[in-house]
Amino acid sequence: MAQNTSAEPKAAEEQKFAPTLGAGAALGAKDGGVHSRASRRTTYLALFVVVVVVVLGLALGLGLGLGLKHSNKGQPNSTAGSPSPSNSSSPSEDSQASMVVPPWRSNVEDYTLDIASWDFNALPTTREYNFTVSEIELSPDGVFRPVVAINGRFPGPLIRANMGDRLLIHVQNNLPNGTAFHWHGLYQNGTNWMDGTSGITQCPIPPGASFTYNFTVENQFGTYWYHTHYSTTNGDGPVGPLIIHSPDELKMQKYYDVDQVVLIQDWYHDYSQALLPDYLASGSENSEPVPDNGVIQGTNYFNCSAVDSDSGYVCEQNSTRAVFTVQHGKRYRYRLINTGAFATFEFSIDNHPLFVIEADGTATEPLPVHRLDIAVAQRYSIVVNANQSAGSNYWMRAQMNTFCFGGPNPVLDPNVRALITYANNTDEPTNSTDWKDAMDVQCVGLNSSLLTPFFESEAPPATTMYAIAANFQIGDYALDRAYINGTSWVMADVPTLNQAVAGLQAANTSFTSSGVSSAFSANQYIIDIPDYAVVDLLITNYDEGAHPFHLHGHTFWVLASSPDQYFDWSTYGGLNKTLSNVMRRDTLMIDAYGWALLRFKADNPGLWALHCHISWHMEAGLLMQFQARNDIMRTWTIPSDVLELCLA
Repeated sequence: MAQNTSAEPKAAEEQKFAPTLGAGAALGAKDGGVHSRASRRTTYLALFVVVVVVVLGLALGLGLGLGLKHSNKGQPNSTAGSPSPSNSSSPSEDSQASMVVPPWRSNVEDYTLDIASWDFNALPTTREYNFTVSEIELSPDGVFRPVVAINGRFPGPLIRANMGDRLLIHVQNNLPNGTAFHWHGLYQNGTNWMDGTSGITQCPIPPGASFTYNFTVENQFGTYWYHTHYSTTNGDGPVGPLIIHSPDELKMQKYYDVDQVVLIQDWYHDYSQALLPDYLASGSENSEPVPDNGVIQGTNYFNCSAVDSDSGYVCEQNSTRAVFTVQHGKRYRYRLINTGAFATFEFSIDNHPLFVIEADGTATEPLPVHRLDIAVAQRYSIVVNANQSAGSNYWMRAQMNTFCFGGPNPVLDPNVRALITYANNTDEPTNSTDWKDAMDVQCVGLNSSLLTPFFESEAPPATTMYAIAANFQIGDYALDRAYINGTSWVMADVPTLNQAVAGLQAANTSFTSSGVSSAFSANQYIIDIPDYAVVDLLITNYDEGAHPFHLHGHTFWVLASSPDQYFDWSTYGGLNKTLSNVMRRDTLMIDAYGWALLRFKADNPGLWALHCHISWHMEAGLLMQFQARNDIMRTWTIPSDVLELCLA
């Protein structure tokens, strides 16, 4: 199996940078065994050109992602096929002079965090945001399609707060269908009804209606994000970063000088709801829609000549790549977020080693890598030392792992790129070299056992254990559905949280029996966890594809994982004890035909989803729930505005 981190640092620039970060964590190969933490004409004319260059330079210096534009102005023709590297030509002078950031595009500046003036020690306050969600025709990569935009922009706005702050996010739904927003990675302790999970913690916000998410962020900080949690619409554009700060973050700033968010996602030229029926149709086993492109910061180049003339697509050869301006000698923290629907990416920057310092909100000791696997919904912070030639440009790469796809897409160029520029220009790199480390030849994620938490914690012994099996089966009418322990999830008309609170208050004993609950419909697999339990969860993946599983409302310790099919129960005794400084996260890639052993404290009251974050798989039913802290839930009164969503 190919190593999914990279070769050991050996270049001079890596050795120079390493002492700045400290010793870091040792690199290790991802092998087939168990991984355990217990183990990018005239003088006037000349003057005009100079002015243009200066203006562009100032704009780039401020972090504006003007984009690397392409001079190929051809229209779509009837020749279909894979985009050729020869079409990625350098921008001409006139194209550089005419570059304008579309008013709908969020760019590099929007996601650059001002850490010099931010008060990390400020007293808790209330921060308000207004979201108007609507469907508009946009062309993030040159191909026009309906995009679910927030405030007319794609990607969505940056939400930024301190730990302890209260967030009020007012959502106006101008879509033709319902919607709900999930704040990915946030605990929502005491506000389970604000988790934004359609059919579980709320009914969708109806078309034309509004709703306010109101919650306080406590006991966590780091890199998070938000997205819709209604069917597959999160892949159509309504995503954005959510950054939580803390005084403890100041201890991490010894590693970097600049802090930026980088959104990476796969991109489809069709609306997700148009693709979904074919995926869920009979005889469509292992046929997830393969992306047409990928975008970084909501933009990328696409070769219009790859589009069939009779396809119905409108494609303008004016697409751009994102531009990240760096200053020689500074160290950059890039908060990477995979906001896509399906693809796993291998992230790298030519000629620049990476140092991982955070995963899913957990700060880590620096881990040196050349390539970094980032699955759907995962977040990693990496530090890059801008120590290369001051007049050069380099490629930032987010290469899709095509081994995760069930088939090819002839128009897809999986090598998604953005520009790292030291020279404040958008010239195509000439001395940029991809790392020689082998690309993955399997659909895998980063081995979590390589990561060591920066802030130590202990995982207490488990008091209960559950084993779940995830697989796909051909069901009624030859439909290929996803199952967890034999149950294929379907969104409930009445949220399971509403059902549980009402049942507990009515002293209905079917809602209080520990284990698999019988109180809900047959398409809701819910485990009722005893109060105060510490849970060990063994997830076995019986599918030929890897799955990024996300647990709402919690972080879990990753005790062990393996690509082998079966867990060796004889090893469990050595793991079911207090374990020191085990890696914690909220989204984990579980290998095809492999397993992972996770541990979490079930101290957060409510109904919490555990699901594969590949949009197609969740819609196919790969979701279950945990019911926790009945003793608290029975005292709850769900806010009236939440309940009223179900009356529309």
